[in-house]
Amino acid sequence: MTFFHIYSEALLVIMILMSVLWIFSVIFKNVSIVDLFWGAGFVLAAGFYFISTSGFELRKIILMTLVSIWGLRLSGYLTWRNWGKGEDFRYREFRKKYGDKRYWWISFFQTFMLQGILMWLISAPLLGAQYYGQEKNLGILDYAGLLLWITGFVFEAGGDYQLAAFKANPQNRGKVLDTGFWHYTRHPNYFGDSSEWWGYGFICLGAGSYFPVLGSLLMTLLIIKVSGVALLEKSLKEQKPNYRDYIEKTSAFFPWIPKK
Repeated sequence: MTFFHIYSEALLVIMILMSVLWIFSVIFKNVSIVDLFWGAGFVLAAGFYFISTSGFELRKIILMTLVSIWGLRLSGYLTWRNWGKGEDFRYREFRKKYGDKRYWWISFFQTFMLQGILMWLISAPLLGAQYYGQEKNLGILDYAGLLLWITGFVFEAGGDYQLAAFKANPQNRGKVLDTGFWHYTRHPNYFGDSSEWWGYGFICLGAGSYFPVLGSLLMTLLIIKVSGVALLEKSLKEQKPNYRDYIEKTSAFFPWIPKK
């Protein structure tokens, strides 16, 4: 099968999974479950590409392992963090705006189909790395991708752990976390997530596949400009007065030495 044949089939698989997930969201009246599926969805997409391609076997195994660790950790962490807290405030606002009688079907297109299409587009390097490069052994780009992924995983998982521990202490209520990874970047978890996706992108380049790396770029743009840094910064400025001082001295995304 051609690259685009497999890629097109993946779109159908992802949309079916998202439709099933949407049905459960209607039953439980909780659209937030789509966020819990985000990481695991990429693991399933990478698995579909794994069984559908015949690229360099070791590269495929490495990529599948990295995506599985990233995706399952992310879904597991979000499930643990959000368990028992009900629907996320973003979806509650949409539910209030459109009303329960309309939001159940609006959410199908606005949230589930939209995230499904984004997941499909972003997953392109996971296919490129496994489809191409049958005769290309691991090279400098693969190792650079692995190093990027390890760096990103340390920042993302480490940042999440430090934030969870910070929030668990009642004495920190209303305060801003500015130690550990958070001392060097205001969003170590988002920086880590982006780095991991560029890790997949470099492995894709190592296989001799170039166009699919746009998926890594799209993920980074979403993280910085749409659903990650930009959205969170807006709410934190309103919720925590001290956050503006934190902004003045700490890098927004890339880790850097804070200003004095």
